[in-house]
Amino acid sequence: MSAKVLVVSCGVVPYEEAGAVQRRLGAARQRDEVPDLLLLLQHPPVYTRGRRSTPDELPMGVEWYEMQGVEVCDTDRGGRVTYHGPGQLVAYPIVSLKPYGDDIHEYVRRLERVAISSLADWAVEAGTIEGLTGVWTAGEAPGSGAGRAEAGKIGSIGVHVSRAVTTHGLAINVNNDLQPFEWIVPCGIESCRVTSLSRERGAEQDLDAFATVVADRFGETYDRTPVATDPAALEIAPATLSAVR
Repeated sequence: MSAKVLVVSCGVVPYEEAGAVQRRLGAARQRDEVPDLLLLLQHPPVYTRGRRSTPDELPMGVEWYEMQGVEVCDTDRGGRVTYHGPGQLVAYPIVSLKPYGDDIHEYVRRLERVAISSLADWAVEAGTIEGLTGVWTAGEAPGSGAGRAEAGKIGSIGVHVSRAVTTHGLAINVNNDLQPFEWIVPCGIESCRVTSLSRERGAEQDLDAFATVVADRFGETYDRTPVATDPAALEIAPATLSAVR
């Protein structure tokens, strides 16, 4: 039997609070105090700026976005600017890379496969585009001018690794409002069309059911047995659990 991954459904958690929880859990994972973890959650409206972000990706200016009710946060993950909000499924794996040869590129390729196979279960064809980050619906690359339907970005990936343990991870648009993506340069990609599972299917989708599929596909892809876990069952300091709900 494969090793287990504890799957914790956290509800809606503010971005910076979730970051603090990941850092505490990541440190516990480095000390082998906990097994691999998969946090599934949503964020209130927030733009996050990765390590490669540039000011032009938020062309309206931070104050304008905050006036629209969208927080702006810096983050230690890779990548550039993206948006998170209610109705988007965020998956934060806190796992050791040692079983995967400490190969971060292989880890990210598997994370892409988790999103692609999960969307396939919902009858949405998706894949990757060479030279671009994330997961895209079928179609031509943005700005290709090929005259055919453009792919839509439906999943974003941004990862941080410290001492061979991952934090941050994957976000898939399910039912979330897509308007905030139109106010930025998502992931630094001009003319980027953003889509969601509900838009592709033509109706709102069951986010909890989709989250279950993501957990199952994560287990298959990383050779882990998903175990649904109450936060209180984690044998770590109570402070670590304060934002996991």
